[in-house]
Amino acid sequence: MTELICIVCPKGCRLQVDEAADNSVKGAGCERGVKYAKAELINPVRVLTSTVRFVGADGERLPVKTDGPIPKDRIQAAAAALNDIVAYGPVGVGDVLAEDFFGTGVRLVATRSMR
Repeated sequence: MTELICIVCPKGCRLQVDEAADNSVKGAGCERGVKYAKAELINPVRVLTSTVRFVGADGERLPVKTDGPIPKDRIQAAAAALNDIVAYGPVGVGDVLAEDFFGTGVRLVATRSMR
């Protein structure tokens, strides 16, 4: 039995997943929690949010995020890859900084406009 706390919504349901019973889920307040629990055991993924170096404003960093989830076991290496990315102003919200970020198939986008 694996215990998880659901992160789909702020409610934070305490989930119990029974692997011996075909990954049956107890404690979910909604169907999204059931889906989250099963996916978390098979292939956990997360959206990466961070910052990159920004040229155009002294000492500023540009907030960024992936536009989709990436495998959880690749988060640390992907975050380290952000050190190699430099954004040049002006940048708008949603501007794509990398099309296939870190070979994950998702884009890296700006989450703030900077001039």
